[in-house]
Amino acid sequence: MLVPHHLLVIPKRHVEYPSALEPEEYLELMYTVVELQTTILMLKPGMGCDVRQNCRPFLPQSDYKIDHLHWHILPRLFEDQLYLRVQKFEKGLFDEHFLSPKQMQEEMKALKRLLFLP
Repeated sequence: MLVPHHLLVIPKRHVEYPSALEPEEYLELMYTVVELQTTILMLKPGMGCDVRQNCRPFLPQSDYKIDHLHWHILPRLFEDQLYLRVQKFEKGLFDEHFLSPKQMQEEMKALKRLLFLP
């Protein structure tokens, strides 16, 4: 377990992607995610909460990766186990100088082309 009290929100119907949900299903799931996050944040002053939904079709299904849509709700504290095992190695990854303004524009153009946006 990466953090104590890690929760999952999972739709009753088997789907792999949020886009496969009916609007009512999506709203119900998002309401549940927000409600749980709010409850966690009220439990203890200074506590945080990560909400994650991973889409990794490039990985084979295994004990660690299930082809079923779900959201992870992770209660967080300063320098918790997740930070100590993983996130402390991310320092510098998102520095403000990671991409120059020109590189950022190029990435945005490429993303728009990928998503077929004007």
